[in-house]
Amino acid sequence: MEMENRTVVSEFILLGIPNTKGQETLLFISFLAFYLCTLLGNLLILSAILADSRLHTPMYFFLCNLSVLDIGFASISTPKLLANLCNQSRIISLGGCMSQVFFLHFLGSTECLLYTVMAFDRYVAICHPLRYLIIMNWRVCAILAAGTWVTSSFHATILTSLTFTLPYCGPNVIDYYFCDIFPVVKLACADTYIIETVTFTNTGVVAMTCFFLILVSYVCIVYSILKINSAKGRHKAASTCSSHLMVVTLFFGPCVLIYTQPQLSKALVTAVQISADVATPMLNPVIYTLRNKEVKGALRKLRGGQTTAR
Repeated sequence: MEMENRTVVSEFILLGIPNTKGQETLLFISFLAFYLCTLLGNLLILSAILADSRLHTPMYFFLCNLSVLDIGFASISTPKLLANLCNQSRIISLGGCMSQVFFLHFLGSTECLLYTVMAFDRYVAICHPLRYLIIMNWRVCAILAAGTWVTSSFHATILTSLTFTLPYCGPNVIDYYFCDIFPVVKLACADTYIIETVTFTNTGVVAMTCFFLILVSYVCIVYSILKINSAKGRHKAASTCSSHLMVVTLFFGPCVLIYTQPQLSKALVTAVQISADVATPMLNPVIYTLRNKEVKGALRKLRGGQTTAR
């Protein structure tokens, strides 16, 4: 009988972004523009890399993975948010809510691990350039990429399972614009200490471990760059890392605020989360395009090929 009554709630109501009454049209246009730019930018990056054989290298292989992640990450909550802003149904089914929680932590963890792998790739390229192609061969790259996706799937499955095995038998209004663990477990009809502790520990350990490994990689990279005699050589080595450092900063900043300070004000958390979910996936391809001559060349080549084909 206890198992039958485990989950009574079959749907949730998303209240959306707080303090935005009367601004729905402006927000809809803004978020739609961000979303379309995210899709277009990342699809262009993918197309350019796949079409240009010169970019079939480990660094751009991982960049392709990042573009796929950014498309997925932006698609977790934005379509439902756009529907809510159009005054359509704010209701999300239990399965839809579970999907949002799972994919948020699956893709978020994968992106975190991928940034660490990309830092290792830059470390090998700069600190061991003569052995780079031997160390970062395609078998190693495939294992590292697959490892990030598989490991993250287990991470997300554990958190999602713990969240939705709790009984939900009372209020079903989520005071947020999408389903995440902390807003959802507030509605549980049971003690949430375990899931909150596991979420904080699990997410925090993954993020801090990745951040530490990235930091160690860049300490070694900076040390190697300083030993380069040529100023041009130092600039070239540093420029290959600048884009990665920028996207790492954009990713870890919101993560630290949201998951290490769960008691932050709702308005601040919402603003930070929107920045991470909507703005960052759009900025990543811009950062890599504007600061990378090879990618810009591949995009020009792609555009020229399309023009010729016509």
